[in-house]
Amino acid sequence: MNAPVGSTLLERVKGRRGVRQFVKFGIVGASGFLVNFVIFTVLQRLVPNHTAAAQYYTIYSVSFLAGGVSNYFLNRSWTFRSSGHAGKEGAQFLSVSVLALGVGLVVSALVSPYLGRGHKTWFLATCAGIVVNFFINKYWTFRSVA
Repeated sequence: MNAPVGSTLLERVKGRRGVRQFVKFGIVGASGFLVNFVIFTVLQRLVPNHTAAAQYYTIYSVSFLAGGVSNYFLNRSWTFRSSGHAGKEGAQFLSVSVLALGVGLVVSALVSPYLGRGHKTWFLATCAGIVVNFFINKYWTFRSVA
C-alpha cells in the first residue's frame, strides 16, 4: 500500500485502525487502572490487616475486577464500537479479565516476598496483563469489529 505523497510517518500510523484501537484501549485501560487504584487504596484503608495474604489477594481481586467492568463498557462503546451481543461479549470480556486477574495474582505471589503486599506489587501485577488483555479482547471478544 502506497502512502499519499507528503504524508508523515505519524499521519500514516494514526490512519491505521489497529493503532487507533490500541491507543483508545490504552486510554480506557488508564481509566480502569485509576478505578482499580482508587478502590485498592480505599479498601486498604478499610480492611484490617490488609497486608496479610488473604486480605491482599481479596482486595486486589475486587479492585481489579471493578476496573475491568469499567473497561468493558468503555471498550465496547468507544474503542471497538461494538454492536455485537452484549451478553456474549460481556461473558467473553469477563473471562479474559479473570485470566488477566490470574496472571496478576501469580505476579503478586512472585514479587510480594521482595516488595511486600502494597502499591508496588499491585502496580506490577496490574501491568502484567495489559498486552495479553488487549489482543485477546481484540481478536476474541470484539472480533466482529476488530
